Amino acid sequence: MFLKKLFYVVKVEGMMCAHCAAHVEEALSKIPGVKGVKVDLDKKTASVKAKSEISEGAFRAAIEEAGYKFVGVE
Repeated sequence: MFLKKLFYVVKVEGMMCAHCAAHVEEALSKIPGVKGVKVDLDKKTASVKAKSEISEGAFRAAIEEAGYKFVGVE
């Protein structure tokens, strides 16, 4: 399933510090089509700007491969 937009808010569980946030940011930045990522540790979210549509599965894979829990995409 592709989400038909170019800005996403990804919910992530398991981040506890700035290092965790940086790790999630790096993981999401490697997804093809991602233009920029900003992680909000307090809100447990990552705001993602994209050049093209990104599937929910791509977000899930990147987050889980980095060792965190993917909660969903707003």
